[in-house]
Amino acid sequence: MEYLTDIIILLFAAVISVSLFKSLGLGTIPGLLIAGVVLGPSGLGYIENHDQITHLADLGVVLLLFVIGIELNPSRLWRMRHLVLGLGSLQVAITGGLITVIAYQILNISWQISLLTGLALALSSTAFVLQLLTERKLLSSDYGRASVAVLLLQDLAVVPLLALVSLMASPELTIAEDIFLALAEALVILVLIIVATRYILNPVLNILARLESPEVFTASVLLLVLGSALAMENAGLSMAMGAFVAGLLIADSSYRHQIIAEIQPFRGLLLGLFFISMGMSLNLGIFLDKPIVLLALVVALIGVKFLTLWPLARLFGLKSKVSISLALLLAQSGEFALVIFALAKGTGLLGEVLFQQLLIVVLLSMLATPALEKLGYRIFSASRKSIGKTSDIAIDGVGQDFKPVILAGFGRMGHRIGYIMELMDVPYIAIDSDVSIVNRERSDGKSVYFGDAQRPEVLRAAGVTDASLVIVSINDFEATERVVASLQSAFPETPVFARGHDLIRCRDLRALGADFTVSETLEASAELARAALLHIGAKNLEVEEALDDFRKDYYGRINKDALPTAPLIEQ
Repeated sequence: MEYLTDIIILLFAAVISVSLFKSLGLGTIPGLLIAGVVLGPSGLGYIENHDQITHLADLGVVLLLFVIGIELNPSRLWRMRHLVLGLGSLQVAITGGLITVIAYQILNISWQISLLTGLALALSSTAFVLQLLTERKLLSSDYGRASVAVLLLQDLAVVPLLALVSLMASPELTIAEDIFLALAEALVILVLIIVATRYILNPVLNILARLESPEVFTASVLLLVLGSALAMENAGLSMAMGAFVAGLLIADSSYRHQIIAEIQPFRGLLLGLFFISMGMSLNLGIFLDKPIVLLALVVALIGVKFLTLWPLARLFGLKSKVSISLALLLAQSGEFALVIFALAKGTGLLGEVLFQQLLIVVLLSMLATPALEKLGYRIFSASRKSIGKTSDIAIDGVGQDFKPVILAGFGRMGHRIGYIMELMDVPYIAIDSDVSIVNRERSDGKSVYFGDAQRPEVLRAAGVTDASLVIVSINDFEATERVVASLQSAFPETPVFARGHDLIRCRDLRALGADFTVSETLEASAELARAALLHIGAKNLEVEEALDDFRKDYYGRINKDALPTAPLIEQ
């Protein structure tokens, strides 16, 4: 009963604090951290012994690193290599180097710990920044794309940093040996990833997907994550690194979106618990002893990151005001610094006082982020006539004039729609629950992924929030209804085009929230009539006029807005 009481208290505090902080525009993560402070020994003291909570919260970090690993797929990194490897690498190296020197001079700590501190603080908050960009609908802007590129490199830098913490715990190694071994381990891990993905993991996932059992698939995903984490810990490294490697294993897999959907509920809950536990471990007495010094360190951190990233962004071709906005948005430290510092404290590298000071600096920098982001957004808005305009810098390499389209269902109709999109250079991501279709289309180079489009989590993982529209081309009408209803409920601002069999079903889909529907029977009958009339000698212009009137009358009973004037599908 004691644990149940603690869980109820934690959930209540999380709901209240996150709701309050979100309404104030301060974000989810600071709300969870403050909830932990209030509940912990430095606050009301409702939960004094949080060791059990900490052990459970560590699984949140494991799942976070797993999802980050999935999102670092090689093809995406290669498309964005100019900014990822250029701007991102220089930002981490220069910012980390400057903070290392400052930490060594001010905090009176060793070069090894200064280096670890500098590199950890150089990382920004991926979760916080992506949340802000998504809310502003700026992920596809030059501002958003450059931010994502820097964050991708920072996420990738977590691998050697996690290895560095484990190696630094070995006192017989020098700092040069630590760095060399950390990079060597990262290289070995990448080789193992390629081998394991090609010959082991994908065949196993194929078999599991064919069972059509969501429970088995979810259990297998958790087994993969936790098993990899445990194996890496037994090898002398961190569980977080093991989860990261597991994510990389399936980063280019056709199952990535479905796996993200399966893991997100666990990840969100346990990661929230991690941030609460970090807040609980915070000692307010240390802040009250030296508030001016710690606030000055926060200002110095933000200043160093801003003054480093601003000129670097200009160097890589971003406009002046966009560069300023980017530097303001990424000026905070983030969740990976918390992960690295917590791991370093657990291995004895960081003392309690230094850990508390760094924790406070990270927390305060995150609390300053909403104000910095609002300032950056105003500067960015003033620099452009239309917010969300696509970048002049070709980061993704294709489809710069169009946002991607999501195709729910890639059977015969979905395949044809995809082909037309390719002819127009419109990028698309297709989701289908038939393993054989997914494997066949991916072997032809199509961007098709395994997943259940009826689940909002799958569509979210596929990028529906940044898509221009969703086309539902599933053959099963009941499944089509569920997808349309789900999209209307979870993503009401995303346009939905759906396939219906006849007039009645098209009306039903419109009632559920579809913006436009296409009748299979109408288009098939119209094309047959066209061929028959032309065959018996009717004039082409008269046939087109008759069919146009026919379509307007038919679709006028369903769609009040856009009316097709040419065949939309070939049935």
